[in-house]
Amino acid sequence: MTAKRNPTTWPVLVIGGGHAGIEAAWAAAKFGPVALLVSNPATIGRMPCNPAVGGPGKSQMVFEIQALGGLMGRVADDTAIHTRVLNVSKGPAVQSLRVQNERDAYAERAQEYLLGNANIQIVRGEAADLEPSLEHGAQSWVVVTTDGRRLSARSVVIAAGTFLRGLTWYGRQSRAEGRQGEPPARFLSAPLERAGHALKRYKTGTPPRVRADAVDFSALLELPADPKPRGFTGTPGPSAALSPTWQTHTTPETHRLIRENLHESPMFAGDIEGLGPRYCPSIEDKVTRFAHHDRHLLFVEPEGLQTSEVYLQGFSSSLPPNVQDRLVRSLPGFGRSVIHRYAYAVEYDVIDSTELTLNLESRLMAGVFTAGQINGTSGYEEAAAQGLVAGTAAARRSLELDTGKSGTAPIVSRETSYIGVMIEDIVQRGSDEPYRMMTSRAQHRLLLRQDNADERLSERAFELGLIGGERRQAVQLKYERIAQATSLLGAQRIQGVTADTWLRRDGASLADLEALGAELPALDLAEREALEIRVKYAGYIERSLRQLASEGRARGVSLEHLDYSAVPTLSNEAREKLGRARPRTLEQAARLPGVRHGDIASLLVHLRQRGVVSRETSNRG
Repeated sequence: MTAKRNPTTWPVLVIGGGHAGIEAAWAAAKFGPVALLVSNPATIGRMPCNPAVGGPGKSQMVFEIQALGGLMGRVADDTAIHTRVLNVSKGPAVQSLRVQNERDAYAERAQEYLLGNANIQIVRGEAADLEPSLEHGAQSWVVVTTDGRRLSARSVVIAAGTFLRGLTWYGRQSRAEGRQGEPPARFLSAPLERAGHALKRYKTGTPPRVRADAVDFSALLELPADPKPRGFTGTPGPSAALSPTWQTHTTPETHRLIRENLHESPMFAGDIEGLGPRYCPSIEDKVTRFAHHDRHLLFVEPEGLQTSEVYLQGFSSSLPPNVQDRLVRSLPGFGRSVIHRYAYAVEYDVIDSTELTLNLESRLMAGVFTAGQINGTSGYEEAAAQGLVAGTAAARRSLELDTGKSGTAPIVSRETSYIGVMIEDIVQRGSDEPYRMMTSRAQHRLLLRQDNADERLSERAFELGLIGGERRQAVQLKYERIAQATSLLGAQRIQGVTADTWLRRDGASLADLEALGAELPALDLAEREALEIRVKYAGYIERSLRQLASEGRARGVSLEHLDYSAVPTLSNEAREKLGRARPRTLEQAARLPGVRHGDIASLLVHLRQRGVVSRETSNRG
C-alpha cells in the first residue's frame, strides 16, 4: 500500500499539525507513507503560547525526542534566538535547557522538514467522522472529511490539540475556535463518544502580545543568553544568542484591578466548565490563590528578531480586552503599552487517558491512537513526545511488527525516560487537570538527565527502526570515549589524590584539573559535561542504580491475601483503590490510578516486616 498507488489509502493517517501531529507523522514516515490531515497547512507548527522549547522537565523530553529520531530539537535549534541552561546551581538532575525561538520561523522550518519528506503527504481537510473498516481482512479505519472524502488507513493518530469542540473566551464572551482565529474540530468528538470514550472539558490560556516599541526596556531586568549557546542537537543556529529576555513583575495596582474585575472572568463567573492547569495558572488564579504575595514575576520574551511583539510569560488571562489594557499598563516598563493580540482562554474536549494503552492506543478503538492535549496534557514538549510514541506505535501496528497476547511492548518505559514517566502517569493514574511535566515527577531523575538521553535511548531507537546504524554507532563511540576518559582520571594523581577524587571537590572543574597537569583525551563540550557529571556524582548515580534494580526485583512480589487495612502508612486513596482492585503483584498495584510511589514503598516495608520479601528487595536506596 502506498500513497502513490492509491491517494486515499495509507498505512498511517495523522489528524492535526501541531507539535504532536508533526512528531507522529515524522516518526511514522520512518516506516512508510503517511497522510497528515490538517485544515490549513500554513498553520502547521504554530506556537500559540510562548515561542520557546524546553525548561525544567521539558528539556529532558526534547533531548529524548532527539535521541529517538524526532524533530522538535532540530527545529528549535534551527530557529533559536536565545538559549539558557536553567538550574545550573542545583545539580545535573534538574538542569534544563530552554531555547527561545523565532516564532514564525519555527513554523516555517517545521513545514520545510515535513514537505521535504517523501513519505509524508499533507492533505487539506477537516475530519468529520471515523468509521471502522475491514480491508483485506484486517481492522482499519476510514476518516470521513467534511467534504465527503473517505480516507482509509490501517492506523489513525488523532492529535487535535485544543480544537475538539474548542471555545475561546475573552471575558464573558466566547466563540467557537480551537485557537485565536482558527475554527474548531466540530465533529471529531462524536465518534470517540460513540465508541465509549468518556470526554471531559479542560482549559488553558495564552498571554497577551504587546507592541515592543511601546515598552520601556530600561525599566526591566535584562536576562542575557548564555555566552556559549547550547542546543538540543549540539550547536544551535547562528542567531542563538542574539536576543536577551527580560523580567518584570505585577504591582499592587495589578492585583487591585484583578480583584475588582473577577466577575468578568469566565472561570470565576462559572461560564467555563473546563479545568485549568494547576502549574501554569492564569494571572487571575495567581492573585486569588496566592493573595499573600504582593508581586508575581513575569518574563518578557520576544516573538522573534524582526517581530514587533513581545509576550508576557506568566500573564495568561481570560479577562476582557479593556481590563487587559489596564492590567498590562500597571506593570513596570509597560505604562505606555499597546496590546497587539489579547490574551484568551480556550476550552476543549479531552479523553479519559486511562482508556489508553502505554503506547497511546485506544482500548476501545483498536488502531486509533491519540497524542497531545487530547490526552489531557499541557505543553508543546509533552505533545511532541506523545506524538513520537503514537506515530511509532501506529506505524509498527500497520506493518504488524509487534504481535503477542499482550499487544505491543511499550515504546519507552518509566525507568528509561521522562517520556515514559509522563505516559505511565496519564495512562495508569489519569488526570483531573491538564498534566504538565516537572522534574519532581521522575523518581529516578538523576539517571534521566538531559545530558545522557542518547545513551539511554539510542539502542531502543535503533531496535524500533527510528534511527540508523551509523547514528547508533556514533553514540556508542561517544560513550566509549567518555568511559576511557573516566578511567584515565582514575589512573592519574593530582595533589596526592586520584584526579577523579580531586574533581569531586566543591567548585572543581575539568578545566581546573587540566591547569594542574591532568591529561584528558580530546572531547567535545557535551562529552566533557557528561564526563564531569559522571565523576562528580558517581556515588549518587550508583545509589540510584541500586534503587532502580531493587524496584525491578520487587515488581513480581505477590500481594495475594494482603490486608491493606494493616498497612498504617498507606494513603486513604491507595487503600481504597487497592482494596477494590485486589492486584495480584506489586507491579499491578503500581499501575493503579491513585496509587503513588510512596504507597508502593509502604507496601514493601510492610511485606519486609512480615518476612515476605528480603531487606535487599525492599531497599529504597
